[in-house]
Amino acid sequence: MNDVARLAGVSIKTVSRVVNDEAGVHPATAERVLAAIDQLGFRRNLSARNLRRGSSTGTIGLVLEDVANPFYSGVTRAVEEIARLRGRQVITGSSDEDPARERELALEFCSRRVDGLLVVPAGLQHGYLVPEMRAGTPVVFLDRPAGDVVVDTVLVDNVGGTVEAVAHLASSGHRRIAFLGDSPDIFTANERLRGYREGCARAGIGYHESLVVMGPHDEDSVRRALAGLRDLADPATAVVTGNNRITVHALRALAGSSARPALVGFDDFELADLLSPPVTVIAHDASALGKAAADLLFARLDGDGSPPRRVVLPVRLVARGSGEVPAS
Repeated sequence: MNDVARLAGVSIKTVSRVVNDEAGVHPATAERVLAAIDQLGFRRNLSARNLRRGSSTGTIGLVLEDVANPFYSGVTRAVEEIARLRGRQVITGSSDEDPARERELALEFCSRRVDGLLVVPAGLQHGYLVPEMRAGTPVVFLDRPAGDVVVDTVLVDNVGGTVEAVAHLASSGHRRIAFLGDSPDIFTANERLRGYREGCARAGIGYHESLVVMGPHDEDSVRRALAGLRDLADPATAVVTGNNRITVHALRALAGSSARPALVGFDDFELADLLSPPVTVIAHDASALGKAAADLLFARLDGDGSPPRRVVLPVRLVARGSGEVPAS
């Protein structure tokens, strides 16, 4: 401020009035002060200014599994839109399914005094957030619940979605339906496996361990899994894939194959409707997930002191072709 005042030929008080948008400064003087600020390359530290006034920092933190995943990109965009309407900026980081990284990011955001925190958890231990919550930082978990704290949570109907996927394939005559899921340590993967089991029971087709392949998947492991399912004495004629990345890996593995199983994927993805055949999916709205979580967070920031809520958003089956192939 001293440098700006000297360059503009005004008092420090005048500089303060200009940068804080206070009345009582002649427009020509204000323009001179702003020109001096630009010339010197100075920027206001809004977080410091707000903390000095005892108000918010104007930011919220968002911890995701992987911001490169199109699903989480949709979540981020929705959170940003809600935050922008409320005059906040969003700080985002990827945990890469590492609980230690999740904790590091969450506490780093809290040390920056974010107004609130949104977390897609990687682990099951979240007691580290209790001091922050007691200090007044609201926390909302999304896509997966917290492990050992009771907080606002927004989920999708993982069980109901895979029940519907199995029922849809069974309606086309499939009795050997396989499931390719992510690591069962992940809440969504475990819930979708539970829905698969329930779907098999409801369809009266039984549950067979040989038709289930769980674990972190890349293209090679999915290719091997599909080959193993094909080579069984009684091979799988249909597959439910547990998330969008597994679905894409499966489609690459099956490309050019003359004997392709029927397929229903959990999570929609871009261009799924343009492939041959178009991909049948269990779809849910990533934007709705992000919006619901952000709305809960801002309700807490506005003073909502009601008990923690658990919101489960619906899913829907989108039949496009790959899941309607009849059993041979």
